[in-house]
Amino acid sequence: MGFFITFEGIEGCGKSTQLGLLKAHLEKKGRPVLSVREPGGTLLGEAVRSVLLSGTEEGVDPWAELFLYEACRAQLVSKVIRPALAAGKVVVSDRFYDSTLAYQGFGRGLDASKIESLNELATGGLVPDVTILVDCPEEVGLHRAWSRINASAGAREDRFEKEALDFHRRVRQGFLEIAKTSARVKVVDGSREISTVHREICDIIEGVAG
Repeated sequence: MGFFITFEGIEGCGKSTQLGLLKAHLEKKGRPVLSVREPGGTLLGEAVRSVLLSGTEEGVDPWAELFLYEACRAQLVSKVIRPALAAGKVVVSDRFYDSTLAYQGFGRGLDASKIESLNELATGGLVPDVTILVDCPEEVGLHRAWSRINASAGAREDRFEKEALDFHRRVRQGFLEIAKTSARVKVVDGSREISTVHREICDIIEGVAG
C-alpha cells in the first residue's frame, strides 16, 4: 500500500505551496507521488469545483454545499486516491475531510456529527496517514490571498475569500480543535519563511513514513 498525506489550513496559509515543495522533495528521493485537490481531481469534481468556489446567482445553501463536497470526495476517493494507494504511490491531497468539518461545521455551523457521518460514507473509511495543518493568523492568510489575487492577472476571490473575518476565525479555530483531538494532525507555523516551513514538514514526513 501507498502513503496518504493531506494538507489543511485557512485561505492563504501556504498549504498549496508546501504541498508542491513536498511532492518535489519526495520525487527526488525516488518516491512515486500523485497530487490531488479538493474539490476536484476528477472530471466530476472539477465541474462541481467551479460551482463551489464561484457560487450561483441564487446562492448556495450550506447543506447543499456540504453534499456537493461529499459527492466530489466520494468520486475522488473511489476513482483516484484508492487506486493510487493500491499501486504503492504516495498521495498528497490539497484538503480532505478535515476542511469539511472546519468550514461547514465550525464555519457554517452545521451539525458536526452529521458531517462526520457523511465524511465516513464519502471516504469509505479512508483516513490519511498524516495531515499537515499549515496554521497562521487569519489576517495573515487573507492578506496573502488578496495579494495573490491582486498580483495575478485574471485572478479573483472565491466565495470563501469573500467571507467575513469572523468566519475565517471560526474555521481556523476548527482546524486547531481537530488537531487537539487527532494525533495524525501535525501543526506547523505557516507564518514563517517558506523554506523553514518546508524543512519542518519534510522532517515530520520522514519521521512518520521513513
